[in-house]
Parts: sequence; C-alpha cells; structure tokens
Amino acid sequence: MGIIGGEIGYQLLRKVRTQKWPMDGSAYIGKSKLEILLGRNIWQEISGKTVIDFGCGAGLEVVEMAEHGAARVLGVDIQESLLELGREHAERGGVADRCRFLTYPDEQADAIVAVDSFEHFADPQAILGEMYKMLKPGGFVLVAFGPTWYHPLGGHLFSAFPWAHLLFTEKALIRWRSDFIDDGANSFGEVEGGLNQMTILRFKRIVEQSPFRFASFEAVPIRSLRFVANWLTREFTTAIIRSRLVARN
Repeated sequence: MGIIGGEIGYQLLRKVRTQKWPMDGSAYIGKSKLEILLGRNIWQEISGKTVIDFGCGAGLEVVEMAEHGAARVLGVDIQESLLELGREHAERGGVADRCRFLTYPDEQADAIVAVDSFEHFADPQAILGEMYKMLKPGGFVLVAFGPTWYHPLGGHLFSAFPWAHLLFTEKALIRWRSDFIDDGANSFGEVEGGLNQMTILRFKRIVEQSPFRFASFEAVPIRSLRFVANWLTREFTTAIIRSRLVARN
C-alpha cells in the first residue's frame, strides 16, 4: 500500500504535516463511548449479566457497565499497568465489588464487549477463538471498532491528512513518525497499540472463518459522506463497524 516513498515521501510528509489528529479518546469526553459505538440499547443487553470487556484499557467502560446494571464485569487486557488503573477507577466509582481486572478471565461470561480493538489485534483470528472459549453457551459478542483502514483517518496517527496512510509507503510513514516518537518501531504493527490494517472485507472474512457468525452487522457511515455510502463505497465511507456475533453451532 502506498506509492510515495523514499526520501521524497519522507520530505513531503515533513512539509505537509499541519495538524495532529486527536486519536486519544478526547472525542468521548462527557459522552458514553459504549452508547456511541454500540447503541443506547447496550444497557439492556448487559443488564444482570456477567460481561467481559476484552481489551479494557484503563477500565472506564468496565466501570460504566457495572454502574448500568451488569451483575459482574471482567476487564481483560495484556497490560498490567492499565489493569491497575482500572482497579483504581472501580474503587473511585464505588463498583469494585462488581469489577475484576485480569490478563485472562478465570470464568465464562454471558457477553463479551470489544470496542476500538479489532483494528489493533496482531492476530484477530486467534482472538475470536479465545473469545469463543470465554463465552457461556448462548452468549454473544458485541464488537465495534473504527476507523477501518480505508477511512480518511484509518491510519490513526499516521494520517497526516486524509488518506495519507494509503498514499505514502509504510517505510516513509514510519521514518516520518520517528521524528516525533522514537520507540524503535519499524512497521505499523510495532507501534504502540499496533495497527493491523483492518478493512471491512477482512473483518467479515475473519468472522466467517471463526466459530462465530454475524447475528447483526452494520457499517456506520461517516456523517458527511452518508449520501454516497453504499456497499460499493463503504470501505472508504465507513466511520465504524458495529456487529453482534453468536456461536455458529
């Protein structure tokens, strides 16, 4: 992907960089990320259930689900420092008795929630296999993520301007990034959080090859492009993917 590389690509990126797009979660300040990404019926979906927040980060959504009626919420993440932040948030929120934070759950759940994570997993196919093991019979997975790779800002912080990550080569973008973030990353997958270049088509194929099937699937369009959004253009006009997965058998 990308056609402009080498010294020319690097120098162009240095010149055109005019704005750092906020990809730090600040867009959700004062709002419910779960409601925005999964819809307002999320609270009915989790009421009275044991829920796993897969890729919970600092645990803000874990606390929110406990506050909105989940019987128990397990925050799962590979970073222990984030799990500790989650425990602190649960204590401050007064829901520590209903929240646990683990690197791997030690019980099965009625539901799994995964928000803003499937574009980051190094091996999303394997992740779905693990999720299948974590669910009780009859359980379901609610997945929402974005922006997908062909979104104008699908490259996250590599999107120096809309679709820049599709125009410039990975090598040029990584070199440009190293000017302001020096962490030794040599590919999109090695940056903090990782980027697996997830497209809508790839996500659908991954699910089709997993133990799950789609009970529902929605490609939510970018508001400004909703009038031209259809199945032909959706890779470029979709803001987020919202889906419900259930066991195939």
